Amino acid sequence: MATQISHELDRLLPETRFEPTPKRIRAFLGSETVLDSVRAVLFWEPRRVVPCYAVPIDDVLAVLEPTPRAPEHETAPPAMRVLHPGIPFAAHSCPGLELDVQAGSARREAAAFRPRDPELNSYVAFSFNELSWMEEDEPVASHPRDPFHRVDVRASAARVLVTSGSLVLADSIHPKVVFETHMGPRYYLPPEDVHWQALLPTSSSTGCAYKGIASYWALADGEVDVAWSYLSPLPDAAGIADMVCFYDDRVQVTVSRGDVPASG
Repeated sequence: MATQISHELDRLLPETRFEPTPKRIRAFLGSETVLDSVRAVLFWEPRRVVPCYAVPIDDVLAVLEPTPRAPEHETAPPAMRVLHPGIPFAAHSCPGLELDVQAGSARREAAAFRPRDPELNSYVAFSFNELSWMEEDEPVASHPRDPFHRVDVRASAARVLVTSGSLVLADSIHPKVVFETHMGPRYYLPPEDVHWQALLPTSSSTGCAYKGIASYWALADGEVDVAWSYLSPLPDAAGIADMVCFYDDRVQVTVSRGDVPASG
């Protein structure tokens, strides 16, 4: 019987997973090198949707010491089905030993984790947010890129109408559609098709490992972010530079393709 690959990946979510990478991976704490490896693996604890890096302990240059408060145990509540990127690294969902990282005069508590797993017992995983990272000679933002995750940007002739009540926020027949693994299509609109008088920039900012750093806008008479844009996107998303996307659960986004309308 044929297997839908995305269903198989979902089935593996409760498992501890890893995938070797041929890239040279380095991490730093301030000016001190924490690790330098060409034998790294991408490492997902059970229920984690984005990976971190784990390297052989021989490739670690920093001092690792057991975190005093953390004997071997599972810290992530078993009932928590998905550990999204906002869940701290320290919420571990497989058995292992938490470790403090000491590099020069800098120390990060529980920034490393040695999983108790027969395939990975010689590896140490590291918190991405506590260190700065390089893949080969390029910096990495937000988290390591998942080799099974894609971002495809495609031009479209669909009409996209964005409204909030009776207020028109945008109307475009020149969108770019972003198809991203495990996510629904997102419609990015040219800035000239956005009614900017209805929006105000906010201080919000988020990072995406595939698209870059996003800036946000709220309705002029509201406080909740309703739209975002990547002003200087990463190469995978170069086609949406300066274009604007709206949350389809906060405003009404209506997509029409000829005589076949679809609302998002």
